[in-house]
Amino acid sequence: MEGIKQIPYGVSDFRSVIERGLYYVDKSMYLAELEKQSDTLIFIRPRRFGKSLFLNMMRLYYDKAAAGDFDRLFGHLWVGQHPTPLRNRYQVLYLDFSQIGGDASQLYEKFDVYMSICLDNFVRKYAADYPDYFIDEYFKRTNSDNKLVHITNMAKELQIPLYLIIDEYDNFTNVVLNEQGEEMYHAITHADGFYRDLFKKFKGNFERIFLTGVSPVTLDDLTSGFNIGWNASTRPELDKMLGFSTADVREMFTYYKSVGMLPADCDIESMIEEMRPWYDNYCFAPECVGDGNTVFNCDMVLYYLRNYVMDGHSPKQMLDPNTKTDYSKLKKLIQLDKLDGDRMGVLRRITEEGEIIADLFTSFSAMDLTRPEIFPSLLFYYGMLTIKASYGSQLLLAIPNNNVRKQYYSYLLENYDSVCNVNHAPLRTGFTRMAFDGQWRETLQYMADCYRKLSSVRDSIEGERNIQGFFLAYLNLNDYYITAPELELQHGYCDFFLLPNLTHYKSEHSYIIEVKYLPKKDFEAKAEAQWAEAVEQIKGYAAAPRVEALRQGTTLHKIVMQFCGWELARMEEV
Repeated sequence: MEGIKQIPYGVSDFRSVIERGLYYVDKSMYLAELEKQSDTLIFIRPRRFGKSLFLNMMRLYYDKAAAGDFDRLFGHLWVGQHPTPLRNRYQVLYLDFSQIGGDASQLYEKFDVYMSICLDNFVRKYAADYPDYFIDEYFKRTNSDNKLVHITNMAKELQIPLYLIIDEYDNFTNVVLNEQGEEMYHAITHADGFYRDLFKKFKGNFERIFLTGVSPVTLDDLTSGFNIGWNASTRPELDKMLGFSTADVREMFTYYKSVGMLPADCDIESMIEEMRPWYDNYCFAPECVGDGNTVFNCDMVLYYLRNYVMDGHSPKQMLDPNTKTDYSKLKKLIQLDKLDGDRMGVLRRITEEGEIIADLFTSFSAMDLTRPEIFPSLLFYYGMLTIKASYGSQLLLAIPNNNVRKQYYSYLLENYDSVCNVNHAPLRTGFTRMAFDGQWRETLQYMADCYRKLSSVRDSIEGERNIQGFFLAYLNLNDYYITAPELELQHGYCDFFLLPNLTHYKSEHSYIIEVKYLPKKDFEAKAEAQWAEAVEQIKGYAAAPRVEALRQGTTLHKIVMQFCGWELARMEEV
């Protein structure tokens, strides 16, 4: 294996990637684009899109202390062949605010200690550029505020250009907001709060500043103290700066096939198409919609690749188990347990319809998070929605892929479980029988019975549950199918298509399920006509040309379920 580039899964140290000869997807061409933007940039992206590795690369590229390593680190990359005027120009102060923690009584102390360590290391690194008296005086300073002022004042006097790079600028404050509450958050980000005061000190003291995080919330609350930032998160020229394009993935997989780490008979295009509904379809700029080159979540691609290299086939679980911690963090950040009825309705509508028409707000304060019109923007920045299309002056935001869709379903599932205590064990066994034996009636009846139970507790739920939302949540428990809601077939949209996941399980049966609902007062008069319509609809869906490919040789069952209010009144295979 000597000389073969290993997979950089979980590695965010650029120097380590290059010196160890790991595979690197070159993003250095975007440094030239960044230099065309404002001197103070904010760039928001979801987790697992390669922010930390990119920042690490930036840090070394602009660091004057790393000038001697330029050819070794960058010579083979785009920017090594096309260096920019700002190459190795700066003393770089790098901060990662995700490193700061502690309870409410220790917030300032922990922050001060972290900042002091970073500033001390900065001064030691660039000591040769400063006079001895400055160094002596600096190390007499006892807190990070004084140390920062001392550095920036001397740098100005000596005309030394400084570059500030901050990773996870909002991590610290997001934790405070969700664990310590709005009062503590407000105290550190407003008036004389120490975090707001720090950002005031940044302004005017650094020639260039680059901040990344997962939402614009904190920055908006710091605006009055830090009003020079340019949010470049939705700029079309930077849309693919983080994450992998299809071309990136194809080139990487081709490399690993050529060096024998992927099976000789593997079909790279088929592998890409298998990953696409799980990891792809992110678009962060309205102008890039329809350009045919959406963005993959890069960590997920590396997870898939690593499993394929180790086992000779795609992973049994298409979702990286490490993302479970992401979901837990996301629940806290979005405050899912504190949603009021309006925002709960937004979440349900997105889950059930897969998309929502909304305005995209580029900034908003923590106090605005309770506004339902802001909620889709927050979900966009966290990677839970992506731009699907322009819709007049608004945008059509959609769930990007199955990975994210399962996070929505998991939330719905938790929500339903909290009020109706559905036993998952019979369902999981029932799905096995559906997949391998074609025995569907008992399982769907069990789900309908569970749905009926909601009627006894519906007063405790924010509005009536949609039947499709309920079925979406519990169908998601199966391991054998990708649940496709509202799949377009033959000029219509079927309610559910259970697409067999044959990569991992050799299921023998697939299902189209059409769900119909009538209120009790209308059932007697309209049930027969509705049933006849449903039968014709599902026959039409099954006859669609693409169904043959979707069912992948399995036996296709066409099931119609008709509800009278909360009760399943009729269920048959057509």
